[in-house]
Amino acid sequence: MGSETLSENPVASGGCQCGAVRFRVKGQLGSASICHCRMCQKAFGNYFAPLVSVKEGTLEWTRGTRKLFRSSNHVQRGFCAGCGTPLTYEAPDGLALSIAAFDNPQEIEPVVQWGMEGRLPYLDKLSTLPAYTTERDPESAEFVRTMVSYQHPDHDTETWPQGHA
Repeated sequence: MGSETLSENPVASGGCQCGAVRFRVKGQLGSASICHCRMCQKAFGNYFAPLVSVKEGTLEWTRGTRKLFRSSNHVQRGFCAGCGTPLTYEAPDGLALSIAAFDNPQEIEPVVQWGMEGRLPYLDKLSTLPAYTTERDPESAEFVRTMVSYQHPDHDTETWPQGHA
């Protein structure tokens, strides 16, 4: 998991979109899941929340500090105050990180779904919709061609931001 290993212990890193908050997990990550509950949908601004627990690993915040929002009497949600990227789900039984916030999210495959009462009914139909790569979107070719990304890269950097306003 992640891009490096130390003494055969996995290391996975990640962070927010703007790069103000970065983290590293040393050791095995726990189970990865998707939660469809309405609270997770709103917290992520998405159809569901993809999360992986850090039960066996050691979480270290390597840049910046997440802001916390208490979404219920039991749960706090961590996010970047600068760009709004959802980062954590923090409950009495442990902490989970947003799978998409990792530098290599493709390596973290969910194994269970929760909150099925909130699952949106059209999710099974998404694979039947017309699909384009970003570069092949017929309505935004010029927009994509001229875009300059200020998003933090999917790896740790010494400093950030690097040369942009």
